Amino acid sequence: MATIRHRLTDVVIPREVEESRGHTKSFRYGIPPLRFAPFGMTVFAHCSRLATAVTMVAMRARFVVAAALLLAGCGETGSSQKADTQMIWEEFSGANALRHVQQMVDYGPRPPGSEALERTRVYIIDQLERVGWEVTRQSFTDETPRGPMTFVNLIATFAAAKQPPSFILGSHYDTKFYSDIHFLGANDGGSSNGVLVEMARVLALRPELAAKVQLVFFDGEEAYVSFTDTDGLYGSRHFAKQLVAEGKAKQFRGGIVFDMVGDKSLTITLPPDSPREIAAGIFAAADALNVRKHFTYSPGDILDDHVPLNAIGIPTIDLIDFDFPAWHTPGDTMEQISAESLDIVGSVAARYLAEVALK
Repeated sequence: MATIRHRLTDVVIPREVEESRGHTKSFRYGIPPLRFAPFGMTVFAHCSRLATAVTMVAMRARFVVAAALLLAGCGETGSSQKADTQMIWEEFSGANALRHVQQMVDYGPRPPGSEALERTRVYIIDQLERVGWEVTRQSFTDETPRGPMTFVNLIATFAAAKQPPSFILGSHYDTKFYSDIHFLGANDGGSSNGVLVEMARVLALRPELAAKVQLVFFDGEEAYVSFTDTDGLYGSRHFAKQLVAEGKAKQFRGGIVFDMVGDKSLTITLPPDSPREIAAGIFAAADALNVRKHFTYSPGDILDDHVPLNAIGIPTIDLIDFDFPAWHTPGDTMEQISAESLDIVGSVAARYLAEVALK
């Protein structure tokens, strides 16, 4: 970005002040020492000179004020430049993300159609709107092994944006349905949403970046029985289908899906078929933040919400720690996740976004 430099040498000095400089070298305020003279003449001369001096002082005062205002303008420009180059990844707070996860987990199990999931929706919407995002509910009904089910995706764009978003950040906010266990899904269904809500706050610090992002909270990621073409990924499949139907798929040049990113023993396992350029950018950001050891490739394919997006031509990576022993067990609780892990994933993603994806 070009910078604007303000120099005092560029200030236009009034001609009268410039000319007066020649008369102020030896006399303070341009008033020569008074000489003895008849009383009336001395007073008249002195008053005349004093009036001239006062005028010059006033002119100089105006010049000083103008210079001060110009310097203030320099300060504002500097602040603007600082905002434009703000290292937002340093603003990401794993503690904030963990607090959001705790709030969602406190609602209890959050399968599609549950009251707890609706409370989660209300919470997410409230948090996003507080920092300048507009949220739309994308409701739809789909057939499931348990019969017709209504799902609700949450789609958020930055309110001050003057352009369509071009990059997707997504996460599923439902937890798997179980009839026989109390499944809280702190990591699987909780952690990624803590990161995404905190990311919304951080991006809002740089409105020009936030304007390029669409946040999507997918409902119905979990399969009721097992993952097939018709069971599981309900929200992301519907979202992708709608993008194609509305002719909007081509406006997005990439995306990141977050899932299970809070494990205390963090190892993000990128799918082996991850878009090469995005994977390289994530690894580079992790290197720059000295956390590269937490990022690697999965030994096998991973089916997650990134798949429907890639299928319609939007290169999307899945940041997921699939090496999680408590996956889909009652043991997936807050004790399994940490603010440090959330901070690592959020900071790496934020750096990649600011330095590469949203440039």
